[in-house]
Amino acid sequence: MKILVTGGLGFIGSHTCVELLDNDYEVVIVDNLSNSNIDVLDKIKKITGKQVQFYQEDVCNYMAIDEIFKENKIDAVIHFAGYKAVGESVEKPIMYYENNLVSTLNLCKAMQKYNCKKLVFSSSATVYGSPKELPIKEDFALQTTNPYGTTKLMNEMILEDIYKSDPDFSIIVLRYFNPIGSHSSGLIGENPKGIPNNLMPYIVRVASGELECLNVFGSDYDTKDGTGVRDYIHVVDLANGHIKAIEKTFKDKGIHYYNLGTGNGYSVLEIIKTFEEVNNLKINYKIVERRPGDIAACYADPAKALEELNWEAKLGIEEMCRDSYNYILNSNKE
Repeated sequence: MKILVTGGLGFIGSHTCVELLDNDYEVVIVDNLSNSNIDVLDKIKKITGKQVQFYQEDVCNYMAIDEIFKENKIDAVIHFAGYKAVGESVEKPIMYYENNLVSTLNLCKAMQKYNCKKLVFSSSATVYGSPKELPIKEDFALQTTNPYGTTKLMNEMILEDIYKSDPDFSIIVLRYFNPIGSHSSGLIGENPKGIPNNLMPYIVRVASGELECLNVFGSDYDTKDGTGVRDYIHVVDLANGHIKAIEKTFKDKGIHYYNLGTGNGYSVLEIIKTFEEVNNLKINYKIVERRPGDIAACYADPAKALEELNWEAKLGIEEMCRDSYNYILNSNKE
């Protein structure tokens, strides 16, 4: 089976490509390298010992996507490509709407043209907005608090309408919580360009001395210690969730929604403390004002994924903190 992975050199995409290859799928990657690096391609090959077809193209360029489908018999698609920073989306909403919606429309247009009807879509827990209760279940009301989340929700609506118009589609929508960690080899991990937007890459850059201090956005939330609480999930667990999702697309038609999380909520200060303990170091941090669009707490009820996909997270917060730092240590040796 040949799987097209958009954004396949990114953080989650690269780990998913490794798991696909380890499960004997053929992989075709398309990535415009806007927030990823070409050397990840060689690292995927080094980890798996397998070759990957790669196209440096933008999914917003329909002609390029059409050509990729023409050259390859694609059996299914995993769609990661998209901008993903909450704060940036508040500052640049037009850029986010244009990129994140056009890429999905182009992809689905090509899939219909070439009769490829199996899609796993990378969504987000941000589609739940500020939930009235926790843990979050898939049937909760959907609302958003920032343009990034709104692009994910609009994409979900687009995919639902596509399925209604063509019931031959099999679409799995995966709503991620907060992926951190890295592959145990230390070869691939989260290494965003510029100043990181997410907590863990910021922590590891402070730990490595690249950044002086970690900003903790807000200490007055209604949480156990006043800092934001999130459901952190190891990226390898998350990647394995995509393997289960791909398997389901070959068994069942329809559109299905799943939370991928651990079901546990950890505060920012708890993550910092665990990181310090696991890696035997201190993290310099300061409390600053809340970030626009952020919510107090968010964690999953992952029961549906266990029941229907036979998937559950297996790695704990200690492994997430250890592997995140191991990746940076390994990168600094190169």
